[in-house]
Amino acid sequence: MAIVMSVNAGSSSLKFQVYEMPEEKVLAKGLVERIGLNDGIFTIKINGEKFSETTDIPNHEVAVQMLIDNLLKHHVVNELTDIKAVGHRLVHGGEFYADSVVATADAVAKVEECIPLAPLHNPAGLTGYRTFDKALPNAVHTFVFDTAFHQTMPAVNYMYPIPYEYYEKDHIRRYGFHGTSHRYLTLRLAEMLNKKPEEMNMITCHLGNGASITAIKNGKSFKTSMGLTPLAGVMMGTRSGDIDPAIPGVLMEKYGYSAKEMDDILNKKSGLLGVSGISSDSRDIENAVEEGNERAILTRDLFDARVIETVAGYYGLMGGADAIVFAGGIGENAPDTRAAIIDGLSVFGVELDREANNCRGKEVKISTPESKIAVYVIPTDEEVMLARDAYQNLKNA
Repeated sequence: MAIVMSVNAGSSSLKFQVYEMPEEKVLAKGLVERIGLNDGIFTIKINGEKFSETTDIPNHEVAVQMLIDNLLKHHVVNELTDIKAVGHRLVHGGEFYADSVVATADAVAKVEECIPLAPLHNPAGLTGYRTFDKALPNAVHTFVFDTAFHQTMPAVNYMYPIPYEYYEKDHIRRYGFHGTSHRYLTLRLAEMLNKKPEEMNMITCHLGNGASITAIKNGKSFKTSMGLTPLAGVMMGTRSGDIDPAIPGVLMEKYGYSAKEMDDILNKKSGLLGVSGISSDSRDIENAVEEGNERAILTRDLFDARVIETVAGYYGLMGGADAIVFAGGIGENAPDTRAAIIDGLSVFGVELDREANNCRGKEVKISTPESKIAVYVIPTDEEVMLARDAYQNLKNA
């Protein structure tokens, strides 16, 4: 038995979960928000009891110290050396890593080399790692990369049709993200069906404020919708997803936008928010749809259509699929969205069990026995994957 922590550090946030491994029993979990501001929020949940505090949290070091103090105060651990391993979410491992790796000086250098590919996320992940490494120097620290699972894609599915020199010199290619989630869904469905992952072809739909779809062939990532950055693919909460690549140039020339301003428009002002003019939250869109708001209806239909065409394309690319899996905030909690997507795929013989689909946030099969493709809702669990990989590296240390 070992106590293992999973950590997801953002530029102004810190999400954490503490496990007893290998049982995967959750001992504590929580979130630190608004780091760097004088009204930061620290929240921790232990044995179903929630403790929250609003205070000045100037940096990640203070956030980590608050976490450690609370773990000790609430007797989650008796002393810091009880925490044997930490799994850190890192967004981008480039072409360096197809698996999680123990955090070494070399691994840190390679993550730094990938900063141009993830300028917002990799520095935050490294800040989290360095802070925890200082606080827990005796623990085994592991980097778990969003991109790693997708390194099995064949070149035909990760190359872009631009001059090859940009791949050679600048590493411009499809990397894909949410890999930890797609890997969990693959392993969990195989476990549910008592099959080996390599015996299965499936399409996993991680649909939330960020959304990505992955074709899993013989248990490995074969094609995924996000690209060089998480902006690509299907429409998302505030991200455009795939658009005509000439559009940014046209708008920049007409309105004098800088590259940074254009990037902000596509990443933070587009998607559900941009089309609807209402919200980036699909629940707000659904409420407006019920009121007959035409732009909300267009937004809903556009999102559904983008998912349908991607799933259909991946089905053809793989030559079929055994299952479709829904996960993420929308995938797990929006029955109407799932129904619209499955109805749009009926040409493939997929059939929805509407009674089974009337659920939120639980693991369930939502296709009929007659359906040619099985359809499941599986709440994703990226945190447990971080803990598993960290525990594995602890055992190997």
